[in-house]
Amino acid sequence: MSPPGAGLSANAGKAISAVGVSSMTGFARVDGAHEHRRWTWEVKSVNGRGLEIRFRTPPGFDDLETELRRIVQKKLKRGSVSVNLALDSAADETRSRINEAALENALAMVEKISARLKCDPPRAEGILALRGVIEPADESMAEEDRKALIAAMVKSFGQSVDALIKARAAEGKTVSAALSALFDDVARLAGQAASLAEAAPAVLRERIAAQLDELLAGAPVPEERLAQEAALMAVKADVREELDRLRAHVEAGRALLSNNGPAGRQLDFLSQELNREANTLCAKASDLALKRVGLDLKKVIDQLREQVQNVE
Repeated sequence: MSPPGAGLSANAGKAISAVGVSSMTGFARVDGAHEHRRWTWEVKSVNGRGLEIRFRTPPGFDDLETELRRIVQKKLKRGSVSVNLALDSAADETRSRINEAALENALAMVEKISARLKCDPPRAEGILALRGVIEPADESMAEEDRKALIAAMVKSFGQSVDALIKARAAEGKTVSAALSALFDDVARLAGQAASLAEAAPAVLRERIAAQLDELLAGAPVPEERLAQEAALMAVKADVREELDRLRAHVEAGRALLSNNGPAGRQLDFLSQELNREANTLCAKASDLALKRVGLDLKKVIDQLREQVQNVE
C-alpha cells in the first residue's frame, strides 16, 4: 500500500512565495498514489488578462472541481490555467469480473451456431474474449475510502500548483532580466534626449536668425525680437517635463521588478505611460536628432510592453 501522495515533497499544500515577478507561463506534472489507485496531475498556464481555469477530470471526479478551483484562486492571480487529471488504470485492469448475463447469452449463441454448423465449440478463451463478457470490477467505494482518496488527490494537486508556481517564477527571472535591460535602454535614451534638449535653445536661436535674415533680405534683426521668437519656440519645444516623467516611470518599473507579488497590471500601465511621454517628445522635438532618439524610445518601449504581457 502506497501512502497518499507517495514520492512527493513533505511540504505539500504549503503556499510558495515567488521572489520577484513571475511569468504567467509554466507547466508542472505531479504523480500521486493512494492504495491501488494512481494518478497524474498536469497543470499548464499561459498568458491571460485575468485568472481563467479549465479542468479535465475522468468521469466520477467532477465534484473535485470546486476545491481545486479554490486552491488555484488562492495561489495564482492571473493566467489561463489548464488542469488535467489522468488516472492510471493499470491496477484496475487486473480487477475484472465476468458479466454473467453476457456470458450466458454468448454460450447460448455458441451452442446454437455449433449445432447448425456441426462444428466443435470454441475454446473458453475465445468466449471470454467476446466483448462484454469480461468487464472491470465494480469500483464502488465505501464513503470513508472515497474521502481518503479525494484527500490524497487534492493534496497532490496542491503540490502540482506549487510546482507550477516555481516554474512560473523561474520563467519570471528571464522576463525580469529582459525588462530590466529594456528599462536601462529607456533611461539611456532619455539621457541622450536630455543632452540634445539642453542644446535646443541655441539651435533654435540660430535657426530663427537664419530664417529672419532670409525673409528680411539681409536687413538687421533687432536682438530683442530675435530673443522673443527664440524664447517662444523654446517653450513650445521644452521636453524637460516629459523626460522627468520618463525617468520617474523607469524608477517605478525597477521598483516593481524588485518586489514580490503580481506586478503585471502595474507594469502594463507604466509601459502605456512611457509610450505617451515618448509620443509627446517626438511631437515636440525641435530637431531631427531629438526626433530620432524619440523614435528609438518608442521602439524600446514597444518591446517592453510586449514583455510585460508575460508578467503575472
